[in-house]
Amino acid sequence: METVEFIYNLTWGEIPAEVQMQARRCLLDTFGAAIAGRGTELSRIIHDFSATAFQGSGAKLWQDGRQVSPPGAALANAMTIDSFDIHDGHKLVKGHAGAAVVPAALATISLDKKGVVSGQEFLATLVMGYEIALRAGIALHATACDFHTSGAWNTLGAAAVTSRRLGLQAEQTRHALGIAEYHGPRSPMMRDIDFPTMVKDGSGWGAMAGVSAGMMAASGFTGAPALTVEGKEVTELWSDLGERWRILEVYFKPYAVCYWAQPAVVGALAVQKKYQLNPQSIRKIRVFTFHQATRLAIRCPANTEEAQYSLAYPVAAALVHGRLGSAELIGENLRDPLTLRLAEAVEPVEDPALSAQFPAQRFARVQIETVDGKLYEIGETTARWEPSQPPTDEELLEKFRWLAGANLSEPATAEIEGGLWNCASLPDIQALIENL
Repeated sequence: METVEFIYNLTWGEIPAEVQMQARRCLLDTFGAAIAGRGTELSRIIHDFSATAFQGSGAKLWQDGRQVSPPGAALANAMTIDSFDIHDGHKLVKGHAGAAVVPAALATISLDKKGVVSGQEFLATLVMGYEIALRAGIALHATACDFHTSGAWNTLGAAAVTSRRLGLQAEQTRHALGIAEYHGPRSPMMRDIDFPTMVKDGSGWGAMAGVSAGMMAASGFTGAPALTVEGKEVTELWSDLGERWRILEVYFKPYAVCYWAQPAVVGALAVQKKYQLNPQSIRKIRVFTFHQATRLAIRCPANTEEAQYSLAYPVAAALVHGRLGSAELIGENLRDPLTLRLAEAVEPVEDPALSAQFPAQRFARVQIETVDGKLYEIGETTARWEPSQPPTDEELLEKFRWLAGANLSEPATAEIEGGLWNCASLPDIQALIENL
C-alpha cells in the first residue's frame, strides 16, 4: 500500500484482531509510564515550560489541565513518558515509537475537521502512527552512520498522525513528513548514555516537531522529501505496509531502566532466586554482556536519569528491592547504603559473542560471588516480555495499576484504566482526554 494512502485510509475494521489488541496494550502501557513520570522533576519542569512557551489552546497537559497549543502538549506529554524509561520499544530501532505517537495523537484531536473522533478512529490512527514511525526508524538506522535518538524518526509518525487529523492532501502530507524528518532531533543518543541527563531519548522534541510539521504543511510550508520514506535504498522496507504489522514486534518493559540493562537485571534476580542469596552475602557481581550495555557506566546515581541509564545500579537495586519502579529509582532509595555497595561490586564485562548479536538479540550472563568465595550463575538471560514471549493482558494491567498507583488514587486509576482499555467502544475520545 502506498504510504500516503495508508496514512488516510486505514480503518479500525480492516486491522487484524491481534493488531487491534496490541494497540490497546500499547496505549495502556504508554499511559502507565506517563502517570508514573509525572512524579519526576523532568516532567514538572517541562510542563511549566510548555505552559509558558506554548501558550494557546487546542490541547491540555496530562494530569495538569492547563491549556496549551498542540505542539506544546505533544512536547510536554511525550517528555513525561520519556522521563520514566518503562514504555514500549522496538529492538531494530533501538528506541520508542509510542512515546511520540501517543501524545501526538491526543494533542491533535482538536484539529480534526469532522469535530468528533471516535475511539476506533483514534486507535486506527495510533496503529498507523506506529507503523510509519517504526519503518522510518529502521530506515534511519540502515542509512545513517551514527545512532540518533528516537525523536529523529518517531517524529515522522507524529507528522503522519497530524496530517490525518488535518485531512491534508497527498502532496501536503509528503511535505509534512519531509519537514518532520528535516527538523526532527538528530540528537546523538550515545551522548546521553555516557552523560545521562533530562534530554533523554528525544521523543518530546520528535512529537513537537512532527505535530508542528503537519500544521505547517497545512499552511503551505514545504519540506524536502523524507529520505527515510522515499529513498530508493529503503523502498523494500515500505513495500509491506498494511501487510506486515511492525507494532506486533514491540516489546514491553517490566523495569523502569534502559532496555540494555534489563537482561542483566533478569539474570541477577534469577541467580538470587535459584540459590536463595541474601543481598548482604554478595561480594561481587560480574555481568558478561554486549558492548552497548557496558556503556551504561554510572554506578552511584545522583538522580533518576543517571539511575535509569546505568547497568550497575539497576542490578544492585533489583537484588535489594526485587523490582524497579518510581520508589526504587527516585528519592531516598538512590542513597540506600546496601544498594550502593552492591552497585560498586558490579563488574561489567563485554562478551564479543553477545555484542555480535546486538541489536536483534540482547543477552547477559550474571555471575554472583558471595563473601565466602562461592560462585553462582545460571547461563545467558534476556529481558522479560520480549515480543516472542509477551506479557499477558493481566500482567500489563497489573503493571499499569502499579505505575499509576504511585501518583493516583485507586478510584482514579481504575477510571483511567477503564477508559484506556475500552477505548474502542468510545463514540467520542474527548471524554477520555478530559479524564487524563
